[in-house]
Amino acid sequence: MYLHIGDNGCIRESDVIGIFDLEVATTMKTTAEFLLASQEEGFTVNVVDRGEMPKSFILADTEGVSRVYISPVSTMTLYKRVSGGSRRKR
Repeated sequence: MYLHIGDNGCIRESDVIGIFDLEVATTMKTTAEFLLASQEEGFTVNVVDRGEMPKSFILADTEGVSRVYISPVSTMTLYKRVSGGSRRKR
């Protein structure tokens, strides 16, 4: 299955390592440094359209290559998409 992460961005659910709230995570120095380093090293993919605010980032590993996807979709919405929302029973 694929996870729609905003604009035209989709990634395989099995590649997702974590979904993080951008506002909360960047208050931590180490996370802010990680995001800056990933951007400088070219591992960041921005799927935020003009006029949209980034709300989350998704850490994914595709065929041994780590990527950080900056998304306009909230962490709760992404989680619901991954978990199937109310469609799946726990």
